[in-house]
Amino acid sequence: MAHRRASGDRKSEAGERRAAAETLAAAALSFIAAEPERLAHFLAVTGLTPQSIRAAAREADFLAGVLDHIADDERLLLAFASESGRNPNEVMRAREALAGAHWERELP
Repeated sequence: MAHRRASGDRKSEAGERRAAAETLAAAALSFIAAEPERLAHFLAVTGLTPQSIRAAAREADFLAGVLDHIADDERLLLAFASESGRNPNEVMRAREALAGAHWERELP
């Protein structure tokens, strides 16, 4: 019984990390959208239109992509971190949580 509870706790922690990562990614998207030049660059890079962002924002892969976009430009990353009061490393951890980068290799 204790094993099930521990497993459930891990799932709960993973769910909380994912929810926090989605919140951070949404904040990053708002940060991008707040400045027309940043938004234009984002749209050009992603191929999205302003009308398609809302639907795309519901997808975890899209949110991970928003964080990739922020992380790929150090000035943008530092500006977002400063404006949002976050550590830049938080962006990378959130990106990993959304992309599912935390995995364990099965050993034979």
